[in-house]
Amino acid sequence: MQRTLVMVTLALFGALSAVALWQHGYVGLFEQAFASWAGLQVLADLAIALVLVMVWMWRDARATGRNAWPWLLATLALGSFGPLGYLLTRDRSA
Repeated sequence: MQRTLVMVTLALFGALSAVALWQHGYVGLFEQAFASWAGLQVLADLAIALVLVMVWMWRDARATGRNAWPWLLATLALGSFGPLGYLLTRDRSA
């Protein structure tokens, strides 16, 4: 059930991201975020949340004997796709 929820989330978020990239381009996403204080606040909130998730991924990967670096780099480059990919490939018994 959890894996299905992650896959559905990944698919829906991927579709939303594809539409946003198609309409605004990669740079355009950041232009929207820097256009107002509200956008900057959302961007800062996302950055804080992703740093906390990266700390969790690092600790979880060490505890389960996984290499965290690909997922950390994916998070830095692709945002939430990194943690979603990590959860999708995580061992169910962990």
